[in-house]
Order: sequence, then C-alpha cells, then structure tokens
Amino acid sequence: MARDIEESDASQPLANTATTSSSNLAVRAKPDPVLATCRCFSFVTVVASVLCIVANVFSAIRSFTNGLDIFDGIFRCYAVVIAVFVVVAETEWSFIIKFSKVLEYWAGRGMLQIFVAVMTRAYPDTYGVRHEILVLQDIASYMLLACGLIYVVSGVLCLGFLKRARQNKEVSAQQAIKDLQELERRRAELEALLVVDTP
Repeated sequence: MARDIEESDASQPLANTATTSSSNLAVRAKPDPVLATCRCFSFVTVVASVLCIVANVFSAIRSFTNGLDIFDGIFRCYAVVIAVFVVVAETEWSFIIKFSKVLEYWAGRGMLQIFVAVMTRAYPDTYGVRHEILVLQDIASYMLLACGLIYVVSGVLCLGFLKRARQNKEVSAQQAIKDLQELERRRAELEALLVVDTP
C-alpha cells in the first residue's frame, strides 16, 4: 500500500512537468519593426506599380484603337511589361532574384522603378479625350517615382543589407521556435510513456 502511494507520488512530478513544459510552448518571436516597415513600403510600391500598369494599358488601348499614335502604344506596352517586372521584383521571389542579381540591391530596384515612372509620365496624352487617364498617369508616376527615389537613397545608405540581415535573423528565430516546440512535444510524449510504463 505504501509502495503504491510512493509510486503515485513519483508519477505526479512527471505529469506536472509534462503540463508545465506544454505550457511553455507559447513562445513567439517578436515582430521586427524594421521588417514590418519594409513590408508596408513594399506594398505601397506594388500599388504604385499596379497603377502604372493600369494607366499604361488604358493609354495603349487608346493609341491602338483610335490609330492616334502606334509608337506611343508600343511604348506603353513596354512600360507595362517592365512595370509587371517591378511588381514581381517586390515579391522578392528567389527565382527572379537569382536571374537578376541587380534587383537584390535597393539602388538597382529604385532605378528600375524610376524608369517605369518616367515611361508612364512620358508622351502625355494631349488629345484631351480622357482627362481621367492623365490624372491616373500623374498619380501613378509620381508615386512610383517617390518610391524609386526612396529605394535609391536607402540603397546608398546600405539599408538593404540591414533588411537582409534582419530577415535571416527572423528565419533563424522561427526555425529555433519550431525546433523547440518539436522538442517539447517529444519530451511530453516520452514523459507520458514513462508514466504509463511505470509498474
């Protein structure tokens, strides 16, 4: 009888440590304010690029359908293709970065954005049929121009390297948390097996 009491007391700490260790699984990595700011700025850049795409598509359609200026339509098609490339570059998809290393650097990315903004603003629609397209071109081009200038200045100040270092640190922290959770889960399983196997 006394032995049964001792065994139940010995198994109690194991159960307590299992519940304690499972309660410690709520470890979370703190969000990095630098990376959060970079993500917000990247979103603004994507929105500006999409506006440039829309403005150039409307201008190209008008140029081709009215037969006003075929060269302007071709120019707008090139602007659309490069603006799509800007949007894809902002996703930082490893496939794109692998084949165009210049977009890994913020200065190069900013120069591309400035180029798209200038292409969107070039050859303004002077035919006066659709004033909304002119307003859209102005808003899109100046937004993307501002984003491109910020990227160039940030690239010169080497803030891109800081962002990549923080990203690597965040990935390492997330992996460490996953490993810790896996270890805690495995430890709880082993402690449960110890409790069951104890005679």
